[in-house]
Amino acid sequence: MNVIVLGFGGREDVRIQAERLMPVIEHYAQVSAVDFGGEVDLSQFPADYVIVLGGDGSILRAARQMGRRQVPVIAVNLGKLGFLADVSPEELEPVLALAKNGPLPVVEHLMLDCCLIRNGELVARELVLNEAAILNGPPFGILDVEFNVDEEPATVYSGDGLIVATPVGSTAHSLSAGGPILRKDLDAILICPISPHTLSNRPVVDSADRVYQFSVRRPQEHTALVADGRTVETILLGDRVRVSRAEPRFRLVRPPGHSYYRTLREKLGWGGRIRSKWQD
Repeated sequence: MNVIVLGFGGREDVRIQAERLMPVIEHYAQVSAVDFGGEVDLSQFPADYVIVLGGDGSILRAARQMGRRQVPVIAVNLGKLGFLADVSPEELEPVLALAKNGPLPVVEHLMLDCCLIRNGELVARELVLNEAAILNGPPFGILDVEFNVDEEPATVYSGDGLIVATPVGSTAHSLSAGGPILRKDLDAILICPISPHTLSNRPVVDSADRVYQFSVRRPQEHTALVADGRTVETILLGDRVRVSRAEPRFRLVRPPGHSYYRTLREKLGWGGRIRSKWQD
């Protein structure tokens, strides 16, 4: 079994944990590459799994680094929240022991193909796991964003910006902006306006099989396209942002005993008393 180990080298605690966990990883697998800088071309290394040490931000970097070749990810949570990074450091060894004896269960997640088109030419293209967003900067005026679905005009969103999220990204920026939570394995896209000027502009969930296109009527100096927290490009007048289903799918290992609603309960701190099925 070959594995690639990734993490964020800018955090000292991640490096310390990596040193502690590396002997455990090497006991169960052949480590073909280790990268804490996010710059290594992973396509040249054999891998059955990618072990990501860190938080959800580290997983977003790993997904982008893997590009069109998405290898199943064992996500070890060394961050704070960890919606995606759901394996604790103590759980890594039993998960690797299971992996050595056979394939681990993997859940595939939708990714988006986000393109910025300027004067009919492709300026930027990003593979997105969480969300693509049109965000404003100084002087922070209201943005008017035209929204088309399959080349049919839908509406104009007026507000602070717009988020186009995957189900995985529904618990990220979109959730903070008032969007709904979508089950992570759905094939759906979430369009969520940020602080809409018109109260009837609400989040919309639609099929991932459609093509979504956006343009800003009067972009300001710092209006930008942001993908998974990274600024892609400043948006100019006449630019079009096109979002559609990407061919690759993010593949996340589901650890034994973990479930979608367990993650929501633990990460969101949902209250209430959960009764066991064995209780009367």
